[in-house]
Amino acid sequence: MDGFIDAVTRINAEINDTVWGWPALILLAFVGILMTVLTKFFQITHIGYWMKHTIGAIFGDKHVTSHTNDKTISQFQSLCTALAATVGTGNIVGVAGAIAVGGPGAVFWMWVIAIFGMMTNYSENVLGILYRRKNADGEWCGGAMYYLRDGLGRKKHCKKIGAILAVLFSCFCLLASFGIGNMSQVNSMVSNVHHAFKIPNIAVGIFLFFAVGLVVVGGLKRIASFTEKLVPTMVILYLLGAFVIIGMNITKVPDVFVSIFKGAFNLKSAAGGTVGSGIALAMKMGMKRGVFSNEAGLGSSVMVHSSSNVKEPVRQGMWGIFEVFADTIIVCTLTAITILSSGAVNLQTGLLTEKGEEVGSSNLMSYAFEQHFGRVGSMFIAIAILLFAYST
Repeated sequence: MDGFIDAVTRINAEINDTVWGWPALILLAFVGILMTVLTKFFQITHIGYWMKHTIGAIFGDKHVTSHTNDKTISQFQSLCTALAATVGTGNIVGVAGAIAVGGPGAVFWMWVIAIFGMMTNYSENVLGILYRRKNADGEWCGGAMYYLRDGLGRKKHCKKIGAILAVLFSCFCLLASFGIGNMSQVNSMVSNVHHAFKIPNIAVGIFLFFAVGLVVVGGLKRIASFTEKLVPTMVILYLLGAFVIIGMNITKVPDVFVSIFKGAFNLKSAAGGTVGSGIALAMKMGMKRGVFSNEAGLGSSVMVHSSSNVKEPVRQGMWGIFEVFADTIIVCTLTAITILSSGAVNLQTGLLTEKGEEVGSSNLMSYAFEQHFGRVGSMFIAIAILLFAYST
């Protein structure tokens, strides 16, 4: 049995290194940069415009939060459902892991990939709305498989390649849903709940089985209705807790930002290595965790956005920009500042302190909350991870 587990672990490590290797990360970054240049840096030059037509429209445009029939979901519901998938353990455990391995500098590269990823997500959503179609039940269906087949497939000599890529995407998306969407989330939930409440792992697993089933059997409408209420609440509570800790450590915040920018361009890794290894490691970990968290370029959230009642593709594209902004620029950044200001990381060397090593990278946020709120803090993070991962 041990031999089988070791073999699976080795295979998983090989696949992970291949999928999250430099070629894939460079390709994702290139597409984001290309879309940014083609749109003349829309996410930066028109930040007020897309903010007004996304989060600002929630309070002034009834079409954003309401839908006219039971076959569609509102724009706000599509955002919450997409955020439910992207705001998960990557925002807590993933950020902590990036800092533990790549140092504080990884946070900077997480920001970089997120800024360019905004336009990748924008482009995905625009294409999703353009090429979506209604199924037999009259519900909108869309995603990368549709615009690969019907968009790319319409180009001269590309019909066959478009169909092949659509099938491959569907297969890979299905496989990824077990990894990114399930196994990593369940592992983080079980680990943190057991750490905080000493509940047996099998008991948590059985509870999740029934809890997820109750929502999923209701289809997209029930999922959208559920996440519309859960996501804003849990994000606000989590951010409030992070703000309180940052406020208590406000004198350390300048040093935190210095360590982030210094670590991003540190030629030599804090843990040793050749010249240039520091930048490479920080860049790779930041980009990996950034994409893992916001999913820009993965094509996963497009399927949800395509079910929106929106009529203009560009409007839904702007929701894609806000999705990445909220996930990485807001949630991941506050997680990073909270961890770096807690004393778990040596801001001079970028390495974990003795206490940070003791609690482990997956529990760094729990340690930060426990330092300031006692046992209630670690219990709060366990519940936050449970809800974040459950919604994913």
